[in-house]
Amino acid sequence: MKITPSKLNTYLLFKLPSAYFTGVRTKHIDDSTCIVTVKHRWINQNPFRSMFWAVQGMAAELTTGALVMKKIRDSGKSISMLVANNNATFTKKATGRITFKCEEGIKIDKAIKNAIDTGEGQTVWLNADGVNKDGIKVSSFNFEWTLKVKN
Repeated sequence: MKITPSKLNTYLLFKLPSAYFTGVRTKHIDDSTCIVTVKHRWINQNPFRSMFWAVQGMAAELTTGALVMKKIRDSGKSISMLVANNNATFTKKATGRITFKCEEGIKIDKAIKNAIDTGEGQTVWLNADGVNKDGIKVSSFNFEWTLKVKN
């Protein structure tokens, strides 16, 4: 099965409903890039009239995780994936539509190749920056994904 934005959004509805109902949506995915957006609304706001940090985190994690899922599927191998660490920086109030982008498909390719070649678990740090409609960065998330070939 090919991983597409519509299939990922349907997956959210059934497997991660909190992300779906807060408005997290995949807009684009290819071999190098994944783009996810979320719009500031009543359901995902904090008391300071901006988007709750955890909603931004769900969108950012999906941006990196969907790219990892696609790369694993493309490899044809059975590989487990899990977030081991993450960190975030917030630089501006998140209002309006926030777009998260991860453009690190090559890093994932290398980690999967190493996992397959060595049989050992691998880690890869992936970044997803959130920008508003004016192109101003509002947040930056980093996720350390662990990858291991299943026996």
